[in-house]
Amino acid sequence: MTARALGFGVVAEAYERFRPGYPEELVDLVTAYAGQPVRTALEIGAGTGKATRLFAGHGITVTATEPDAGMLAELDRTAPANVTTVRAAFEDLPPGRTYGLVYAAAALHWTRPDGRWPRVAALLEPGGVFASFGGPVQLADPAVEEAVRAARAPFLESDDVPSPDGTAPDAAMQWPGTELERSPLFEDVRQAVVERRWRLSAADYLGYLSTVSAYLQLPRADRRRAFEAIERALPGTVGIDAGIVVHLARRRSDRAGESSDTRSSR
Repeated sequence: MTARALGFGVVAEAYERFRPGYPEELVDLVTAYAGQPVRTALEIGAGTGKATRLFAGHGITVTATEPDAGMLAELDRTAPANVTTVRAAFEDLPPGRTYGLVYAAAALHWTRPDGRWPRVAALLEPGGVFASFGGPVQLADPAVEEAVRAARAPFLESDDVPSPDGTAPDAAMQWPGTELERSPLFEDVRQAVVERRWRLSAADYLGYLSTVSAYLQLPRADRRRAFEAIERALPGTVGIDAGIVVHLARRRSDRAGESSDTRSSR
């Protein structure tokens, strides 16, 4: 768990206010893939609970884990009765309990790669489903995107989180699907995209940027100047394209290859 991953707590309220939520289509996609009722779920890196509330709203009992105290406090403020919150990093979760679904909403890239898939598999019931979903919030107008890039450039080359395994942005299969396909612990790996587009004010877009880890890592004075420069480059309202890339996989019921996968992760 990097310092960058644990830096969101100071902006937890802004994160809840300005980060987009998840549409009903997403939980429909996951539960249809499961092919049977999903009763229990473990969420990795639940943040302020945007995906937590979606899945819990469909009657799923969710154990929502989050290592950042500030984010967890915001999550606890809105968590429904069928959600149990746990302050813990994914790597620190105790073994033993299993779930019908393990999922991560824009959080899996913060987990450590060593042993990631054996840990996920150990948390799943035989035939249980793993889901990971997220994607960048991008300006829909290329001219506005270029103006913002130029305004940001003196302070920050890019505000993206690169693919953890170096997969090219235009590759047919994106991470973590690439790793899931290579793991003998999982099968039936699928990738889908849930479209998500809207318009928002320039002020709300800057509010969103205030929750992006790349900006949070800047010195405070540079962050302020970067936001001032970006604000000057923005029109009054902006179009947003934030398609959600969804990866789904099923834990192999026979746990075939578990020992080899565990050895390869060490």
